[in-house]
Amino acid sequence: MSLYSIGEVARICGINPVTLRAWQRRYGLLKPQRTEGGHRLFDDSDLETIRTILGWINRGVPVSQVKGLLEGSITPLPSGWSQLEQKLLGVLQEEKTQKVRQLIIELGREYPPDSLVNNVLRPLRTRLTSTPSTLYLRGLLDGVLIEHAVMCMNAARKKSGIKVLLAGWGDIDRTELWLESIARSGEGLHIDLLPDPLVDPHLEGVKAQQILLWAEGRLTNIQRNKYLQWQKLGLPISLLGSAAVLLQNPPEEAHDALPFR
Repeated sequence: MSLYSIGEVARICGINPVTLRAWQRRYGLLKPQRTEGGHRLFDDSDLETIRTILGWINRGVPVSQVKGLLEGSITPLPSGWSQLEQKLLGVLQEEKTQKVRQLIIELGREYPPDSLVNNVLRPLRTRLTSTPSTLYLRGLLDGVLIEHAVMCMNAARKKSGIKVLLAGWGDIDRTELWLESIARSGEGLHIDLLPDPLVDPHLEGVKAQQILLWAEGRLTNIQRNKYLQWQKLGLPISLLGSAAVLLQNPPEEAHDALPFR
């Protein structure tokens, strides 16, 4: 499991470290680990929680009410994207998977695919991580999302578009690949998706016009060197996921982030 300093989390999630400390101290929303020197360390589940918190706040929910939403003790007000998320959750809780399929298809017709993925589907999946029962619902949702992604990819191939390879690299949330394929198919790309993440990818001979590589957490030195080598060779590779954010900062900057406790 990857661990991140508060500075790294701030860069990945696009949030000020001061705000993260306030969420912990004032509102009890986060419980990071501590190093022997007292520095905060966050893991991947903390990142999911932070993204959920940001999702609620972006929907206009006061931060003082977010803890109740996370704990399930209060119900969110039905407005904006949260209304769609709540509607989808309600159908999912009934375990009527055909209705879930139909609702996602309807939403896909009404809203841009990337907006639907980022404002409804990803937040809902993050929300369904707290208990065994919600994890079960998340599994049901993931199955429907994979089916929907296949449908979106097939529909995109009926029109002209460039050939794209979408793959995961290392230990990732595999459903993120299918969500990304929904969003990218909406851009008219012809996606070939590798469902199993690659451990040691060799992409030099791939005949795709673009390669999208999803990775999470910090790249190892071996991965980073491999990615830099691909760039030198001029391969059309784009790095996605939290690894792409962390790679934008030189390794020494990660150490500079440690004074943010």
